[in-house]
Amino acid sequence: MPAFKTLDDLTDIAGKRILVRVDLNVPVTDGKVSDKTRIERVAPTILELSEKGAKVILLAHFGRPKGEPVADQSLSLIAPAVEEVLDQHVAFASDCIGAPAAEAIAAMNDGDILLLENTRFHKGEEKNEAGFVAELAKNGDIYVNDAFSAAHRAHASTEGLAHHLPAYAGRTMQAELEALEKGLGQPTRPVVAIVGGAKVSTKIDLLSNLVTKVDALVIGGGMANTFIAAQGIDVGKSLCEHNLADTARSIMETAKTAGCAIVLPVDGVVAREFKANAANETVDVSAIPADAMMLDVGPKSIDLVNDWIGKAATLVWNGPLGAFEITPFDKATVSAALHAAEQTKAGKLVSVAGGGDTVSALNHAGVADDFSYVSTAGGAFLEWMEGKELPGVAVLTKG
Repeated sequence: MPAFKTLDDLTDIAGKRILVRVDLNVPVTDGKVSDKTRIERVAPTILELSEKGAKVILLAHFGRPKGEPVADQSLSLIAPAVEEVLDQHVAFASDCIGAPAAEAIAAMNDGDILLLENTRFHKGEEKNEAGFVAELAKNGDIYVNDAFSAAHRAHASTEGLAHHLPAYAGRTMQAELEALEKGLGQPTRPVVAIVGGAKVSTKIDLLSNLVTKVDALVIGGGMANTFIAAQGIDVGKSLCEHNLADTARSIMETAKTAGCAIVLPVDGVVAREFKANAANETVDVSAIPADAMMLDVGPKSIDLVNDWIGKAATLVWNGPLGAFEITPFDKATVSAALHAAEQTKAGKLVSVAGGGDTVSALNHAGVADDFSYVSTAGGAFLEWMEGKELPGVAVLTKG
């Protein structure tokens, strides 16, 4: 990964107007933020700049307003939670450009924090229009991107501004990039990847990239059924994309050529109903009843996965091994998560995980804080795992 500029490269910023792109796209229930994780992630960057006397001007999006003001997608709803996390007053401007923004910025003292209205209230944001980028750039002297989660989009506030102002990575962006470099960029081997989830169709690019970069690829969740079926095994009523059998076989062939072991379930926990505590049994994958579906991998498979985790120096994880949301089909995911956490705490493993379901699964297992790094970035994390260049990252690199 090329070197990128960070806050360590910023000096003498007192009085400077710093536009900071943050991720405030947080869940809201009954008008209140129900999960402040993303706000907590960007707090160190905001507070560091504020403490050094900069005028900190926050840029963010919220929801999908499609270029028009939408009352229930106003960042004014998020401002109180930002104040709470920062334990500092946060002013709010009713627009991110024009007179409202300019007047609010003019009223700032050194160290003040200002949140501008949703950038996506303007069509120019997602289109990365030159005119809109120029209007945003008028508001700042320096640009800091601390929103890795939006870095896979070449939008005005995530990519365009870096062409107008000196651009730097914030602390959250820096931590994410450094963790990802350890995960797949320049990892310590052996590298094991765990990829789960429902469908192969959503992760073809991911799987195709990983088999050329890792030493072993553990495939779980519903997508494992597609690979099992591709080998001529009847998976009963299990979730399965039979039309992707050729794709699955091609990925396995690529893995073989690249020297990557494909680790599939050898047994599974099957049930006739998809519901919590449904009657279930454990069978070999070659003996799944015609009227049953596999909802989790079985104990032999758990041992196999944990054995690979034990061999690994680096683990990259995206997606659960089973239907972890309902008991008892969370057993495999929890077991693997606990083992990975133990190896990490013992200093034997660098563990990097990301994706919405993955974060939920690790929280469910109670080990999210024990992994080396857990990304909340969602789509950007997935595109990074797919080997794609992220526009919001590329524009921050030195030289």
